[in-house]
Amino acid sequence: MALKKQHFAEGEIAIFDEACIYKRGEYWQFRMWLPKENKYARKSLRTRSEATAIEKGKAAYLEIYANLQQGKSYFSITTKEGVEKYLSFRMRDVELGHIVKGRHTTIATHLQHFLSFIGKDTKLKELERTDCENYFYHRHKSTNTKVKQVTVQNEQSTINALMKWLHKNGETHIDGFDFKKLPRLDKGNEAIRRATLTNDEYEALYRAMRTYTAKHNKIDDAELRVRKIVQHYVLIAANSGLRVGEQRQLRWSDVQIEQHKVNGEEQKLARIHVRAETSKVRTSRTFLCRNGQYFERLREIAKPKTADELIFTVDNENELSKRTLLYHWHKMIELADIADREVRDLVPYSLRHFMITQRIMSGLTFRQIADMCGTSVAQIEKTYYHLNDEIRLTNAVADYRRRDDGTIEVL
Repeated sequence: MALKKQHFAEGEIAIFDEACIYKRGEYWQFRMWLPKENKYARKSLRTRSEATAIEKGKAAYLEIYANLQQGKSYFSITTKEGVEKYLSFRMRDVELGHIVKGRHTTIATHLQHFLSFIGKDTKLKELERTDCENYFYHRHKSTNTKVKQVTVQNEQSTINALMKWLHKNGETHIDGFDFKKLPRLDKGNEAIRRATLTNDEYEALYRAMRTYTAKHNKIDDAELRVRKIVQHYVLIAANSGLRVGEQRQLRWSDVQIEQHKVNGEEQKLARIHVRAETSKVRTSRTFLCRNGQYFERLREIAKPKTADELIFTVDNENELSKRTLLYHWHKMIELADIADREVRDLVPYSLRHFMITQRIMSGLTFRQIADMCGTSVAQIEKTYYHLNDEIRLTNAVADYRRRDDGTIEVL
């Protein structure tokens, strides 16, 4: 962009005809008119020498001009002000019930660590994508206790959520930082816990899916149909424990809906037959799955012409693609505002973990679950043995109540 030549008063020395330096007291100052922002950029050159002031003035001019050429603004709020704005915005989510107050406190804590690293007075529009490359190293060196890698990953996710919001609101030139990729950790039991959903998180996902597939969304019929198919994929996966490959290859001929009386109540169950050629272990199995009405609802959406058609398909010919499944899965998980979702490896396979965990906690034996899920008792024991301790605790304190914080209260 071309800057208009300026006229300067006596005592002001022109810098490239478009800025000037002038003396205030003993020290030289720099001034440059910014037409786009309709105000002057001013700064102290911190020198008494005219020759030095001219050189510093030229350097200041060239830096500002280069940024203007890139479309950057000179004036900017600080990182501290940006964080305060974002936290105020997220407090509305607390008031609306989208997140709990404790989650807001966690976000605030994460961003305090960010401010300690980047500087509270740093101008947001001066930030570059590479400015947080050493964040992980800083967090480890700035505390006496060893910070867990997953904690830093959660902080990085929060920081980039902040930057995405600030960029959307015109406060930054970047929408996130390029953090150094951290090594993937094998956390054993912790990995399983984090890769599944809690009951509350599944309920949040259930509500989010209803919002995501509501007719009032401004989407065409084709998009709404795809969303509903993925919604029912999730519902059926959470109840059946099918592997992704098994479920994507199910055909209508593999499922029969049956009416059964359970505990005195009539329930619709789905009898599912997994063909050997679609199973990971190349062994067929048949089992009953609750909430058979999900298949009936999906049949109304898909309107299959023959029993040989795939159940999960967009065009009635090809399997629901992994790309389409993952795209809508992540959209629904994001809408549900699942905590730390970016670092928990939450994928459609997590629904299998969820189903198995629920069945173990409800009292089914590992043999019963292994038969339903097409795996071995040894594999179930190896992967979910940590749940045994939780079951033993529940049995041991049957006359007690467990508080939300995990402590026990005598009834």
